[in-house]
Amino acid sequence: MFVGVDSFVSRVTDPATGHEVQAQERIAHLLEEIEMADRSGLYSFGIGEHHREEYYDSAPPVILAAAAARTSRIRLGSAVTVLSAADPVRVFQQFATLDLIAKGRVDLVVGRGSFTEAFPLFGLDLRDYDSLFAEKLDLLLKIRDSTHVTWSGQHRPALTGQGIYPRPSQRSLPIWVGVGGTPESFVRAGVLGLPLMVAIIGGEPRQFAPLIDLYRRAGAEAGHAPESLQVGLHVFGFVGDSVQAAADTIYPGWFDMFTKVSQERGFRPPSRAQFDATSGPDGAFFLGDPDTVVAKLGRVADQVGGVDRVSIQMTNTRLAHTDLLRGIELLGTEVAPRVASL
Repeated sequence: MFVGVDSFVSRVTDPATGHEVQAQERIAHLLEEIEMADRSGLYSFGIGEHHREEYYDSAPPVILAAAAARTSRIRLGSAVTVLSAADPVRVFQQFATLDLIAKGRVDLVVGRGSFTEAFPLFGLDLRDYDSLFAEKLDLLLKIRDSTHVTWSGQHRPALTGQGIYPRPSQRSLPIWVGVGGTPESFVRAGVLGLPLMVAIIGGEPRQFAPLIDLYRRAGAEAGHAPESLQVGLHVFGFVGDSVQAAADTIYPGWFDMFTKVSQERGFRPPSRAQFDATSGPDGAFFLGDPDTVVAKLGRVADQVGGVDRVSIQMTNTRLAHTDLLRGIELLGTEVAPRVASL
């Protein structure tokens, strides 16, 4: 099992001073965090994509290019690229260029996103939510597999053999499909033989086992080799020097973030009891000291039939930069080596 970090590059208020970290400083901190992940031995670092006031990640390839120039071994990728609201030609060109800068260290994770603000922003109809993604994924895969593409669809002008450049450093740019809890999304990834990145933001991770099994069965029935059907998990979490320290460090920002989401979506307001439950042995939050996180990663991998990659999303609106650096260091030096053989 490979272990990495994902970030949504949220706005941060320093918990000690009450100072809101401004955008320029926040990006500088982010690049330091990616450098720490590289030094500490983590496998990957992913940047999300949002078009909202509270995030600074609307242009992931730009951030990742800066990170590529400051790192040497860590894989860099999206978490996720909102393909439904993008032009697959431009997405491929941007990530192929990034792959050249990174010397072959790039993964592209594509999905539909957990928020919908990109659709009106780019003049798209939310009623086309699924058809946009299916069509654009089809085009993206054709571009990956062939320099000159002939293609037509409903949502984008046709291509009639044009060449699409540059080509990436890697022979075939890795494209993962990011999914939530929709069975059709798992089946689609399996039929296409694409690696799967499962976003677990609530409930119990073991509840995803039937969906992951559905993905593997769909892939096998489509004739894909088992080794090509890789499974990754995108989860929330944090590693601290102790279980209590990790919980106390993360809870204020967790409460702020989920209070906002609950208000937007009409959910019940979050509580400390809910936080403690979701951080427990069977919850979706991977939080604690290294021993606790290692044990949970092993248990969840067994529950879902094996995991190739785990990306821990540590975005938190009230997490000090120094605490996040320490969490990344612990994840890389104390957790990742111990789960490498799982």
